Amino acid sequence: MRRLPSRIGLLGTLVTGLLCAAGLVRAQDGETAYWRDAWRGWHFYEEPPREVAPAAVPARPATPPPSSAAPRAPELVEFERLQKTLEEVRNIAIMRPSEANVRRYMELESQVVARASRFADVAQRVAWATPELDPTLQGRPVNAKALEVFEQAQLADRSRSMAQLGRDHVLFFFYRSDCPYCHAFAPTLEAFQARHGIQVVAVSIDGGPMPGFPNARRDNGIANTLQVSQVPAVFLAQPFTGKITPIGFGVLSESQLLERITLVASPESSAMVPSATKQLDLR
Repeated sequence: MRRLPSRIGLLGTLVTGLLCAAGLVRAQDGETAYWRDAWRGWHFYEEPPREVAPAAVPARPATPPPSSAAPRAPELVEFERLQKTLEEVRNIAIMRPSEANVRRYMELESQVVARASRFADVAQRVAWATPELDPTLQGRPVNAKALEVFEQAQLADRSRSMAQLGRDHVLFFFYRSDCPYCHAFAPTLEAFQARHGIQVVAVSIDGGPMPGFPNARRDNGIANTLQVSQVPAVFLAQPFTGKITPIGFGVLSESQLLERITLVASPESSAMVPSATKQLDLR
């Protein structure tokens, strides 16, 4: 009877050990129990598993409140509606050209034309009352009398510019003695030289003479260098710089010569067509 308590105590110890072992197994659920790894032995040290911090969820930017669009002008809304209606009615009339469909389109188009005509009338009245908005007062006039005055003033300005240009520029006139167009153009160049004071240097491609230019030079290869494929041809040259630019080919009037030479001699001309200007030794 005296051994009974010790047996009960031993039984309790075993039960407690089993419960602790069961708790240890549950605590290591998902991991390898130390007694299952015989290779480790009874004495080992293992770092505890690191806790992985949850990934930070980027904060979503706050959605700005929808901005209230500015109200559109009622005229724009009406115009778009009219434009869309006209297009739809026209397409219907094209696909099904019945009398009713075509008539409906023509009536609507007549309304649009009337509105446009009204706009043109108002714009014209505004231009008449505002000189800076009147297109007839800008650039070349349209009135016959005003056009005559404009052309006279323009001719005088270009003639003064030509006289200044003639101080250091010459005109090269390429011709052939058997070319009827060259003979017809020569008097114009002769008069142009006398009136505006710019020297005309005649260059004969075939070596023949030209009335009005007794001191004509024989071509020394410059025509080939300038790729003169058609005569008569006129070039504006500045001998001391060697700059030479084509003015035109064929028979030209005096007004055309003035206009073209003035344009070619302007500072902006080289930037317009840089490939047209050649650089030669003309001295």
